Amino acid sequence: MKEKLTIALVAHDNRKADMVAWARYNAKYLSQHHIVCTGTTGSLIRKAFEDDGVQADISCMNSGPMGGDAEIAAMVVRHEIDLAVFLIDDLNAQPHEADIQMLLRQCRLHNIPIACNRASADLMISSTLWTDPSYVPAPQSYVKFERNPSQQ
Repeated sequence: MKEKLTIALVAHDNRKADMVAWARYNAKYLSQHHIVCTGTTGSLIRKAFEDDGVQADISCMNSGPMGGDAEIAAMVVRHEIDLAVFLIDDLNAQPHEADIQMLLRQCRLHNIPIACNRASADLMISSTLWTDPSYVPAPQSYVKFERNPSQQ
């Protein structure tokens, strides 16, 4: 795996405080990598890091409803994202649901690890596989499953 990762951070409005708290908790790790965020999330994390004296490489896309999710999804397709953390508000409908589903789908299709809660995000960034030069993720396999009629 490469030395410096590109990590996408996205959070819905009702999850932004949680994302900022998670980013602050993991600031030492995150500051060693390139961070790409949707607009508002990125500006909140950047301010929190500045307040804490943490220097980090943070790029902000548009806000999610203005196309930020789609911009990050395009980066996934171009293999420019190594890991995504997307804290989703599962309790409220989102006006840009199609973009959200597109980002999640592209991460799955392109074999990009995506964490949708803090516990999975912590486990993913703490994995020793990120620093193992011999680790190469297995390619996705989409082989039609033929069900044996006697197994139904």
